This record gives sequence, structure tokens and C-alpha cells, in this order.
Amino acid sequence: MFTFRWADAADIPAIAVLMDRAISVLQKGFLSPAEIAASRSVMGLDTQLIADGTYLLAERDGRLAGCGGWSARATLYGGDHSHGLRDAAMLDPASDPARIRAMYVDPNFARQGLGRAILARCEAAARAAGFTSAEMMATLAGEPLYRACGYAPIEAIRSAPVEGVQVPLIRMGKPL
Repeated sequence: MFTFRWADAADIPAIAVLMDRAISVLQKGFLSPAEIAASRSVMGLDTQLIADGTYLLAERDGRLAGCGGWSARATLYGGDHSHGLRDAAMLDPASDPARIRAMYVDPNFARQGLGRAILARCEAAARAAGFTSAEMMATLAGEPLYRACGYAPIEAIRSAPVEGVQVPLIRMGKPL
């Protein structure tokens, strides 16, 4: 049984460890080793999500099992360390899609419905805030889950080069 709660600043170290593990393990088979290394500059925790109270944690027996968030800000993806990707401007729920952000599951809990559960809770919170649609920037590893949850591809992109390597990503969206 998983329990869910909104993250606070004290959770940041555990979130960082989980994200690193998820990127290292779950991207294998989807990205090359060079793309996995480059993805660390593109992906990661945007602590604005925690400050805004929109970053959800899933725990089992006191252990962090997964995390993910939603946002009413313009940033589509990228962590605190990602250059040129963050935009703190507030979105208009009447005309803009909410952002689904930084979804990660510990590899030990992968493929147990946890990602879907986190996503559903984030979508419900965005709906409660007045949003009628959501968008995300998906990794190739995450795309099958998001398709199964009703998201459709909008465009495939490649990140800005990181030491000459671009990471393939897919912008996806769905009505809420």
C-alpha cells in the first residue's frame, strides 16, 4: 500500500537520489549511455514545484517509491540546473494546459501502477485548480505509460545539445 503526500524542502535529498536511480535504470533500452548522461542536464527536480505545493511523493513503509508533480507555471520541463528551460510565468487555466512535471518511480516499484497513481492525483489537482487540459514533456521510457493514460503526442523534439548529445523527448497532451 502506497501513501501519498505533497513534498516539502526536507524531502529534496531523497528525491534527488530517487531521480538519479530512475534515470540510470529506467532509461536503459530507450536511450544510449551518452543520452542517459546528457539527460541529467535536461531532467531533474524543479524546486519551484515544492515551493508551490504541487510536487507529490508516494511512499511505502516510510521509503520514497515515486514522485511527480503538476504546475500552473509555464515551465514544461527541466530542473533547477537546466539552463534556458524554466519560465516561472503563471498559466491561465481558462486557456493554457497545466504542466505535468518530473515524474519518477524507483526502479524497485516500477510497473506496479505507481506512476499511473501519481499521474492521476496530479491531474485531479490540476482539474481542481481549474485546468481543462494538461501537457508534459515525456521521455521515451515514459511515453507508453502516458499513452495508456490518454496522452497523445504533440511533437517529438531533441533537447539542446549537452556536450554534443541531444536527448529525444516527446511533448504530449490530453484533455482533463
